[in-house]
Amino acid sequence: MDLLELRDKLDVIDAQIVELYEKRMEICGQVAEYKIETGKKVFDRQREAEKLARVKALTHNDFNSQGIEELFQQIMSMSRKLQYRLLAENGSQGKLPFIGVDALETREARVVFQGAEGAYSQAAMTRYFGKEIKSFHVDTFREAMGAIDEGSADFAVLPIENSTAGIVSEIYDLLQEYENYIVGEQIIRIEHCLLAVPGTKLSDICTVYSHPQSLMQSSRFLAGYDWQQISMQNNAFAAKKVAEDGLNTQAAIAGEYAGEVYGLEILQKGINHSDVNSTRFIIVTNQKIFRKDAGKISICFEVPHESGSLYRMLSHFIFNNLNMTKIESRPIEGRNWEYRFFVDFEGNLADGAVKNALRGLRDEARNMKILGNY
Repeated sequence: MDLLELRDKLDVIDAQIVELYEKRMEICGQVAEYKIETGKKVFDRQREAEKLARVKALTHNDFNSQGIEELFQQIMSMSRKLQYRLLAENGSQGKLPFIGVDALETREARVVFQGAEGAYSQAAMTRYFGKEIKSFHVDTFREAMGAIDEGSADFAVLPIENSTAGIVSEIYDLLQEYENYIVGEQIIRIEHCLLAVPGTKLSDICTVYSHPQSLMQSSRFLAGYDWQQISMQNNAFAAKKVAEDGLNTQAAIAGEYAGEVYGLEILQKGINHSDVNSTRFIIVTNQKIFRKDAGKISICFEVPHESGSLYRMLSHFIFNNLNMTKIESRPIEGRNWEYRFFVDFEGNLADGAVKNALRGLRDEARNMKILGNY
């Protein structure tokens, strides 16, 4: 037979496969109706494992056995997604434990941020809440999370990602650990300034203080001067030290906001060599709420340590036409080479497609948690 004849035979077989697939999905719809009536769960891990073992046993070599396993995993995945959709259409998908609100209640709120007065976190806080907001600061991210968890603060402002340095991994771990939820975000452009006590000249400076990352980001500017560089816990502390010491031989690298707070003079703006450096801050609370106009959802989940498990989880976004905007992984403590995945995607918790995707993820992933809708 020539190639055209072989392709014709494949076309006939493919048409039969499509016909059988549609018949199978029709029966899956009937299965969904039964589960709606009885309240039975869609995903039955043991049943699917038994089914895969049976169809693999029908093949005649190892290569086909593996191929049939992959094919039926996908077929059963599509079956589950059809059932989830039918459950949603019949109002049987259950309610998510989040309450939609028109706006965040901030009039009498207390907000906590990490760092000293003048930190970029404080700048993000005033940009989001306004300058009149009641606030206090703590030394660590964990203390900030603990403050809203115990109720001494209503909201916390925490950095989660920098456009050049990447994610703040500790924040991801704390979001999973605490029952706190993201309700907003604020992006701040990072523009490092050289700050000193009023009247200081560049020729007076001998020592410059800043966070190690800021020193690195300003390395091209600093290379032009023979100054001693001293690392500090953060930029705001550096500005505070220079202000308190009052010496014109010292300078700090920090933001313009820190200079205003501590009464320092800006000797030069924008000394960091990237002019697109920004930090994304999240607004966190201990209430399960979301704004009704929210458009981004963050979740985290674990997957079985087996081939294809992450792909099957992510297929819920594809099937429900949801745009995933970010995925990160963090190692799971005490379980070598296993990871927790953090995903951001577009949507609102009131949307049917979102509810459908989350229902599937909740049934099939390990320890799925909604981190917030904002």
